[in-house]
Amino acid sequence: METDELEALPARELHDRAVHYAVHHGDFGFLWELLKVIPAAEAATGNDDRTANDLSRISALLSDAVASGHGELGEALRPFYIDYLSKHPEA
Repeated sequence: METDELEALPARELHDRAVHYAVHHGDFGFLWELLKVIPAAEAATGNDDRTANDLSRISALLSDAVASGHGELGEALRPFYIDYLSKHPEA
């Protein structure tokens, strides 16, 4: 899928496609990167208190990774998903 086509998709669909592809292909590098960028995305959405909590608890990060396609967080992570999916057009 071309980058322009990806840009038109909702954040939730970008998340679902990227995470599904990464899980299906065992791309733990992407999943780890997602966990690392979630705190910055949380901060970008104004959730500074959640950011500090996420950094101290891996379980919170894992939970966030599952839900990171929703709402403002999903929107903040759109560039991350688009970059990943554009490198894997078969996703």
